[in-house]
Amino acid sequence: MKNLLLIFIIIAGVFLSNCGKTPEKRGAELLIRCDDIGMCHSVNMAAKQVLETSLPISASVMFVCPWYQEAMDILKNYPNVSIGVHLTLNAEWKNYRWGPIIGAAGAPTLVDSCGYFFPSRKLFFANNPKIDEVEKELRAQLERALKSGLRIDYLDTHMSTISETPEYRDIVVKLAEEYKLGISGAFGENYNNRIYSAPLQTKIDTLIHYINKIEPKNLNLFVFHIGKDNPEMSALKDMNPYGLENMSKHRNAELNALKSKKLVDTIKENGIELVTYRDVIEKVGLENMKTSKID
Repeated sequence: MKNLLLIFIIIAGVFLSNCGKTPEKRGAELLIRCDDIGMCHSVNMAAKQVLETSLPISASVMFVCPWYQEAMDILKNYPNVSIGVHLTLNAEWKNYRWGPIIGAAGAPTLVDSCGYFFPSRKLFFANNPKIDEVEKELRAQLERALKSGLRIDYLDTHMSTISETPEYRDIVVKLAEEYKLGISGAFGENYNNRIYSAPLQTKIDTLIHYINKIEPKNLNLFVFHIGKDNPEMSALKDMNPYGLENMSKHRNAELNALKSKKLVDTIKENGIELVTYRDVIEKVGLENMKTSKID
């Protein structure tokens, strides 16, 4: 009887000593980057809902789009957000288009016959865009962001058009160095965009699956495309062949995944630290960016 009691005391002691211990995956960091903020009202309202959860996120804003001003008004109210400029040279939605800030006359090789950005990378490059026009337009988007009154921390690219050629990547690096900004993808992030194409019914399960696969001591970047499934969002049709059917519902499903308690619990269980690009820049330093790879 005494031996059984002793064994029980030892087991209980081990259990209690492990309570509150750092989980096995302590040291892994996770960046949640929400793209296309400012694109439309539905996306802005989705961003507001995510920010209200207090999750630390990085918000990539399309300052070339009509709804960027509403995004500014929302983002300035939340300390849990790091803001980036989603550098844009495409306008992919049927019947909802935008063009360069410097105007079609200032960038004639970047636009179609109606003065709008091309919907795809293929059409963009087929028009033989001039490198000086690209730099002028990207600089104009960055200047607009800086004049918004928001603190800008980093740059990234819409539809990866600007990261497709070395010449364009050099422009992003040049602007980042000039304005002392970070670049998404230049801090050794493990990139994950698989939530985008996951079936509607499995968005949250897919996200949890990849959260559980995060390796210790790594910096991980998960990219989201959120929105509200409403008439405005559902009216938008992607003119690219890889565009998702029921895109509005997919964006709403990504929103729900980010708002879920299951996500928060899984992050805690795995001992993963949520960080923003502002945190990463302060920790790593701009001088240590690896600019040969940007997203």
